[in-house]
Amino acid sequence: MQGLKRKYRKRSEMGSLVENLFSFLGNFMNAKQTPEEKRRLEKVINRSYDVIEKSDYISRDLSWLKFDERVLDQARDTHRNIFDRLKFLAITASNLDEFFTIRIGSLYNYIDFGKERWDYSGLREIPFKKTLMAASQAFEQEKQRLYAEEVEPLFAENGFRIVKIGDLYAEELELVTDYFNRTIYPMLTPMVFDQTHTFPSLLAKTLIFGVVTRVARDHADFITSDRKGENQKISFVQIPQNLKRFFVFDREDEVIFFPIEEIIRHEIWKLYKNVEIESTALFRITRNGDFDVVEHEDSETDFIDEIKKKIKDRRLGRVTRVEIEDNCSEWMLEMMMKRWKLEKDSVFKSRNLLDFTAFWQIIKHPDFKSRLEPSPAPVPPMGLISLKQDDIFETMKKGDILLHHPYNNFELVLQLLEQAAEDPQVLAIKITLYRISKNSRIAEALLHAAENGKHVSVLFEVKARFDEENNIREALRLQNAGCFVIYGIPGLKTHTKLLQVIRNEGNRVMSYAHLSSGNYNEDTAKLYTDIGLLTTDEVLTRDISEFFNVITGHSQPHHYKHLITAPREMRNKLVEMIRQEAKNAVAGLPSGICIKINSLQDKITIDELYKASQAGVPINLIVRGICCIRPQRKGLSDNIRVRSIIGEFLEHTRIYYFHNNGNPKVYGGSADVMVRSFDRRIESLFEIVGTKVKQQAIHILKWNLMDNVNAYEMQQDGSYKRCESPESHGKEAFNIHKTFFHVTWDDIKDAKLFETETAVEYV
Repeated sequence: MQGLKRKYRKRSEMGSLVENLFSFLGNFMNAKQTPEEKRRLEKVINRSYDVIEKSDYISRDLSWLKFDERVLDQARDTHRNIFDRLKFLAITASNLDEFFTIRIGSLYNYIDFGKERWDYSGLREIPFKKTLMAASQAFEQEKQRLYAEEVEPLFAENGFRIVKIGDLYAEELELVTDYFNRTIYPMLTPMVFDQTHTFPSLLAKTLIFGVVTRVARDHADFITSDRKGENQKISFVQIPQNLKRFFVFDREDEVIFFPIEEIIRHEIWKLYKNVEIESTALFRITRNGDFDVVEHEDSETDFIDEIKKKIKDRRLGRVTRVEIEDNCSEWMLEMMMKRWKLEKDSVFKSRNLLDFTAFWQIIKHPDFKSRLEPSPAPVPPMGLISLKQDDIFETMKKGDILLHHPYNNFELVLQLLEQAAEDPQVLAIKITLYRISKNSRIAEALLHAAENGKHVSVLFEVKARFDEENNIREALRLQNAGCFVIYGIPGLKTHTKLLQVIRNEGNRVMSYAHLSSGNYNEDTAKLYTDIGLLTTDEVLTRDISEFFNVITGHSQPHHYKHLITAPREMRNKLVEMIRQEAKNAVAGLPSGICIKINSLQDKITIDELYKASQAGVPINLIVRGICCIRPQRKGLSDNIRVRSIIGEFLEHTRIYYFHNNGNPKVYGGSADVMVRSFDRRIESLFEIVGTKVKQQAIHILKWNLMDNVNAYEMQQDGSYKRCESPESHGKEAFNIHKTFFHVTWDDIKDAKLFETETAVEYV
């Protein structure tokens, strides 16, 4: 251990990743480890740090954890009220669940089957797993500390508390006892594990009691002996998922939240007659949810059945993590770890509430609705007087409309579909669907359109992860109503967001289109920032028609004018534009790149950005989550700056800007810079051509670069620094999640990303 400390002190810079590894290693070595095990761990951490430090790329999975750290930072922000802070704690819990379900699950797909895997950081699968677990443990420890020391103490002064059994009044205890006897008790099923009972199939992300019991000696026929626990048995009690997490009491001046697990813990003896309960411990597990669908081109029924089978497999997939109460039976824990083939670093012990997603019940309690800071009402898109237009078709004929959600709401898109469904002049509607809301107005409009005799083509991507069941149900409903439904393309996931309405207007047939970075989902459009383009541009709508022909048939167009598509050409086109900026810089011409995306992971594109930086191209990247590029590394990426924006809304917008020697090329769309986007998905980027809408997109990027409230700057070691608070420098706060509700044409027309840009003149 001392060798590690000396080594780290010699480092000129210690990235937060290394601090996480070092912190976890120190805690881990305090456990019962042999000297040889300690030396082995030291060696692994030293070697891992050296490899990570030398790599030109940041690990995708470690970058994911860095994103979750930035989300946790929102819960740390004392300027936020208690309900906002709980919201971000709940989000971190959901994010970490997905991380262990998908990313750690994917890693186990290699480890369990003896397949080689090299991470971007340069680590092989086993040392990389140890590195990930160390970082995850450190993150979880900080999350638990933050809750216990900084957040929970504020509950009482904000009018509520989470209590234990000893905090209940006598009449309240009677109520919960009655609730247990009438409602909970009939739903509980103890599941024992011994020589005559197989290990039960426990559900993922479900609260479960592990109960250790000792059988009385006069019931010798049922005794199970074990070296570590003579006469002991283990049984499991799953808490039903359809019960609310908290039983709620209203007292005079506060709301009391009593966890359901505390009710069951208090009454669990009723499930065990003539046995002694030695210990009870609450835990939950995460399972591998990363699966591939074997697709059959000749049968959509086989395809749907395969997806349904995989959904069932996900529920019983390999265990990737155990969260458990700190005072659990070590004997029981060892038995579970052996059963699930887990090491100690996959066990996350807690002294606090398990599963912070429970906080949503508190946040959404009716008494606290007024305590949540409401967002301003959406404003009309630039150039429109109101959100509701009498005739959306006439409105779109006047020129392109750039929508920026949630600052402009989703109503115009819904209006386009709903009006098209009822308009007798509309001949056809074509749309791609990825994730839709429950009780979706989108789906209802398509159903009405089909009922009204219009041709409706729907490419419904039923493989959208975690939405498969809802998507299958809705797709079958549309198909039964007469819509032409395509269940995705074999081998690819359809992620593009396109809508086209074909209308007969007497002397001509017009095409009205919507292209977007976000899903056709009216619920998430209120929470995610996205852009959408409403257009009747003949060139762009012709491109869309060709693209739909590719998706639904066997057309292979030679060239799109304003669309860039994947998997056909997207990576190559982006690389071509990056290289052009590098050529311009070398030739002494103005150059510049600004890209706003969710994730940056494709190594080929990263290498081209490195070369462009070395050629002198200024590059500004706004990457919300995963980012595998190393910015500001001397000689590699001196001219690359990366920032991440985390705040009230989930940043989901994708915009690509290339200076192009003063004639900017600007694209929006559904694609991130990821291998899956370029090679395994049907994606599209659309060129924003019109002068006004192009300038609006440039303005969005400009203000993203100016934000000094929600922004973090990425360091070359992969860590992030929050932009210093404007108050500390006497500057005015600039929060884009507020200012975009008040944007004006004067703001837009003056926006420039690089000094070499020319002023925009409007006609």
